[in-house]
Amino acid sequence: MRRSDRQITDFNEIISVLDGCDTIRVAFNGDDYPYVVPLSFGYETIDGKLYIYFHCAKEGKKLDLIERDSRVCVEADKLNGYADRGTSVTADYESVIAFGRAQRVYGKELVHGLELLLGHCKIKGHSAADCAAKDITAVVKITVEEITGKRRFK
Repeated sequence: MRRSDRQITDFNEIISVLDGCDTIRVAFNGDDYPYVVPLSFGYETIDGKLYIYFHCAKEGKKLDLIERDSRVCVEADKLNGYADRGTSVTADYESVIAFGRAQRVYGKELVHGLELLLGHCKIKGHSAADCAAKDITAVVKITVEEITGKRRFK
């Protein structure tokens, strides 16, 4: 990271930034170009390791790309506004970038991933088990291998 003075090194602080984000962008290894898509998500940490879940259709480009190459990059950010620096304006931001491996999950883990997603997105009145029983949604789990955080102010 070029600006190490902006780096967030504490894992719990990085998770706090992620918790405040409503959308992640996941980059997949595409055909001729990378493929990036914004997604709703849920996550959990277990023993200092981060797992991110998202849902998608049961077939399509994301799942095809994961099947070919499970490596992904995840980006999330929060824009807290802009700061006038006198002769310029700069963004007050926090961001997270993670690298990991994606895999489709099934059964109880699919339901668990939907529970995390519903919780993080603050969606009430829907049961993850009922959603899973409709059998129209796939759930993907990203096991994060590397993660960094960055912020402009704080």
